[in-house]
Amino acid sequence: TRWFLNNRKDLSHHISFMCDNEDTEEPALLLSLVKKEQLQRILAHVLDENKFLSPYGIRSLSKHHRKEPFILEAGGNAYGVKYEPGESESNMFGGNSNWRGPIWFPMNYLLIENLRRYDYFFGDSLKVECPTGSGKMMRLTDVAHELSLRLSRLFYPSPEGFRPCHGDEEKYAKDPNFKDYVLFYEYFHGDSGRGCGASHQTGWTALVANLQKYIAIREKWISSVHMAQLRKISNTGIPLDIDIMMDFSSEGEMSS
Repeated sequence: TRWFLNNRKDLSHHISFMCDNEDTEEPALLLSLVKKEQLQRILAHVLDENKFLSPYGIRSLSKHHRKEPFILEAGGNAYGVKYEPGESESNMFGGNSNWRGPIWFPMNYLLIENLRRYDYFFGDSLKVECPTGSGKMMRLTDVAHELSLRLSRLFYPSPEGFRPCHGDEEKYAKDPNFKDYVLFYEYFHGDSGRGCGASHQTGWTALVANLQKYIAIREKWISSVHMAQLRKISNTGIPLDIDIMMDFSSEGEMSS
């Protein structure tokens, strides 16, 4: 990587490169095809509730295409792709074309993991509006946390006992023999969160367990920092400014 950056400067300007600490023997490196400005523009669309951001995670296709489908004309025929939040409305590919709007855990999890990695390098220097248009600026780690919460809400019961992932199924809301059994569906409706497809995806959809762990760790850390600040204020009257960096990548538990 360093050879490329030092010797092919004619190409290296196309990528984003950052180092967390040049003084260490093996510093962590960020090498990305997406530059900071590009990332900001991408996230403005991804975090727009009228486009990709749903109450339960990131949709696989923008809701914008419900009213404005993408149309391709080829060979005298017109082919269109529109937003379909649940089961496919087309028989194309045997009716198993479900990437036109539903929420999928693998895609969301990869996005969350990489937002945290970007935040490790950018920190407070990069904040984005979440949701877009809300006026609320967040660091990328906070955006990752917000997405984790939204995905987790798929499985949280309402006061009446209904979990979004089970839709309007009363058996899973009222029946004492079923109400505590949560099904890990293949994908989820982009608007309502209703589970779709196979209901035994204990591989990728079970990633919600990791998200729950990270949510709990974050809340514990924030609570401990808050208590430390309160103790500092009570002792000196001066708030203690503590900046926490958390790495929730698949390689590590957490770092500060």
